[in-house]
Order: sequence, then structure tokens, then C-alpha cells
Amino acid sequence: MPSSAPAPDASALTSPKRRRLAVVVNPNATTTSPRLRSLVVHALSHRYEVEPVDTEGPRHAIELARQAAADGVDAVVTLGGDGTVNEAANGLAGTGVPLMPLPGGATNVFHRLIGMPGEIVDATEHVLSLADRWETTPVDLGRIGDRWFTFSAGVGLDASVVDRVDQRPTLKARLGPWYYATSAVSTFLKHYVKDPPQLVLELPDGRELHGVTAIFQNAPEFTFFSRRPVRLLHGEDLHSGHLSGAVLRHTRPTVMPGVTMRALITPMDLGGHRAVDAVQGLTSAVLRSTDGRPLPFQVDGDYVGGIERAEVGVSPGGLLVVV
Repeated sequence: MPSSAPAPDASALTSPKRRRLAVVVNPNATTTSPRLRSLVVHALSHRYEVEPVDTEGPRHAIELARQAAADGVDAVVTLGGDGTVNEAANGLAGTGVPLMPLPGGATNVFHRLIGMPGEIVDATEHVLSLADRWETTPVDLGRIGDRWFTFSAGVGLDASVVDRVDQRPTLKARLGPWYYATSAVSTFLKHYVKDPPQLVLELPDGRELHGVTAIFQNAPEFTFFSRRPVRLLHGEDLHSGHLSGAVLRHTRPTVMPGVTMRALITPMDLGGHRAVDAVQGLTSAVLRSTDGRPLPFQVDGDYVGGIERAEVGVSPGGLLVVV
């Protein structure tokens, strides 16, 4: 008699297929280390098929996330800060492949906004638990030029501050928000008291808002100062379908104390300052330089470069997250 076929493994019939995760790691992020990378990858491998890869420089996470989506992964996990999240979001925008961020940076704003635990151990355990209750949630993405942003973007003074801070990563890691504060004062006095770059925000209704700095929010918080939320403009969340924007008309020393106070006192709104023009429900606009100088800009706290003209917009539900 012919030998009978082996009985199928019962566990193979009952065990669900393990989801594939591409884990994009920024090895230069503030709180990320080779040991932490190994521990996270090892832990996730208990519930997922894990494909880790390290970034090698600016914009690399965009390419890695885009390629992972094309390869058919179930989600992209980031281990890094908001800059790594921003780049991964730019690679995943519109693909239908969700993002799962793990906190590995200094501030981790987007992680907090979507409810991801702030400690890496808790966040990793949370991601492990999601294997049993996998649900995707759409969130909005803002856009300036060719870059998407998850929670905020800025052109002018705040971008110049971010540029200065990013040039000294050791001090950024050691001093955190206090280095941002001292850099803001130094940058303001050196570059924005006299002859700052000039810009205009052109709105669809024909209005033109002239000034020296513009900011845009896609979420309740513009950023965090340590654990304190910095809410410059009110009325936004990640599901509103529009942005809030504001243009600071000038940076005379007499107006900056009031601007700073409104930035740090949560109930106050920057749009109420006499030197600020605010816009609610913003879905499209054009930002351009009016004096021929490139305008420094940042997205989600990462300096990108200079622009002379850029379209501003929003993609409602443009990014999926698993939280």
C-alpha cells in the first residue's frame, strides 16, 4: 500500500499569517542606539516578520518607506524622531500602507498626537499588542512645496532656528528644548531684527498676507517644549481636513515678548496678536519670497532648505496609521 501523506500540522491551520513590518531605523536619532535597535527588532520578531534597515542620510527614509510599500509590507515602523516619521510619511503618502512610529527622538511630537506611548519599552509592547487588533486610521497630511508634514511647518524665523540647532546635534541631544530657546534668541538678534527675509502668503480669495515668518499647523500642537505643548494656533486636529496658518508681519523687538508669551501659554492663540495675521480652514495657498532671497523652511521640526515659491495644501486622510 502507498504510504499515506503526513497529517497537516494543526498549528499551521490555526495560526494566522504573520504581518510583515519594515522597520526604518535612524541610527543618529537622539535616543536611538545599536543596542536599542537590536532589542526592538528582536521583540517585534516574536509577532511579526521584521525587515530592519538603517537610514544613511537625509531623505533616505523617504526612499526606504516608498520601496517598502512597493514591496507589499503590511506597515512601516520607524525608530527615530519626528524627522524620521516625516520622511517615512512622505514615502507612504497615498500608498495605503500604514505607519507605526516608535519614539527614538528628543521630542516625538507625532507619536504623542496619535497616542503612541512615550517610552520605547511601552511603545514596543503596544505595537506587539496591535498584532491581535489590527486597525488602520487615516490622518491628514499638510503640504508645503514638495514636502508633506504631519503636524507643523514653518517658513522664516522658526526654520532658521531649526537649521541652527540641527548643525549642533550634540548640544541638541544634551540640552534639548533649552538649546532651542537660546538658539532662537541668537538667531532672532542676528538675522531677524534687521533686514529679515520678506514673504507673502497668497490666499484663494485674493488676500495677500505680507510678513517675515509663516507657520502652518495640521494638529493641535505646533511642537512641545519638553513636556509642555506649544499650541500657536487653535482649532486643528489630525482629522479636520484643513490647516491653520499665520503670518508674522514683522519682528521688531517690541512685539516678540508678546509673541513668545502666546506661544508658551496654552490657552492663548498667536492669531490674536496685533502683529499676526491668522487664517483658519486653510486648504490651499501660495507662499513666495518678495525680495528674491530663498526662504528657510522646516517640516515637523526638520530643516529642509530654502524656497522662493511653494504651494501650500492638505491631503485629508492622506496617511494611514496603526495605533
